[in-house]
Amino acid sequence: MSLRATATITAVLVDDERLAREELEFLLRDFGDVEVAGVAENGVQALEVIEKIDPDLVFLDVQMPGLDGLGLIRRLQDKKIRLPYFVLATAYDQYAVEAFRLEAMDYLLKPVDKERLSVTIERAKRYLAEQGRVEEPAESAPERVSSPKSKVVVKTGNRNLLIDTSEVIYATIVDGLIRIVATNVSGESSYKTIDELQGDLDPEVFWRVHRGHLVNLNRIREVNPWFHSSLMLKMDDEKGTEVPVSRAHSKKLRAFLKL
Repeated sequence: MSLRATATITAVLVDDERLAREELEFLLRDFGDVEVAGVAENGVQALEVIEKIDPDLVFLDVQMPGLDGLGLIRRLQDKKIRLPYFVLATAYDQYAVEAFRLEAMDYLLKPVDKERLSVTIERAKRYLAEQGRVEEPAESAPERVSSPKSKVVVKTGNRNLLIDTSEVIYATIVDGLIRIVATNVSGESSYKTIDELQGDLDPEVFWRVHRGHLVNLNRIREVNPWFHSSLMLKMDDEKGTEVPVSRAHSKKLRAFLKL
């Protein structure tokens, strides 16, 4: 059973008004290629959710108590991490100039109009496709042409270490590079994409549970419930790294593990 990723856009909704969050989530249900992977009620909570989920898109309210939407973008920029695309949503249009200065992808006025939201989603698809951040659908994924590899190379410093694939705990994307975390070593991989790496590994052991994560099923330490019926994995590395599972893949993982 394989968990190849689909061309789903993962989104996080950030708004201190519950009704506004629920309304936007309701509208997004009609867009089958958008998955609401998490929600947050304020900027501080959103920081944690965005870092854990690593979404493609964040619908962000501008006016929130404490850390507001614009402050949240600045805080994430300071962290020097890969940023999602932001769509700012507010009842006031005076924030538009500041929004685009901070490189927000789009700007929606509340109450959100469904036709205008459709324009935003199409724009998001184009942006993500240009950056290679939306994966190919499963049916177009490359077929395996040989037996799974038993060794992979991990680059650490000036050394190229050859390790057994059974020692690989998980792989992820860091600053556009594929990073492998194994039992006694971690470092960069020569693979250009996680999809390419996955194609050389045993599909019964290595599952793509999230857009940015490939995990070794034999190295999962814990499986815990998370946002919107999704799961969070704790991996068997020294840090006990938490890896999010998309909602669609959570359903498959539950079936496989009989949870």
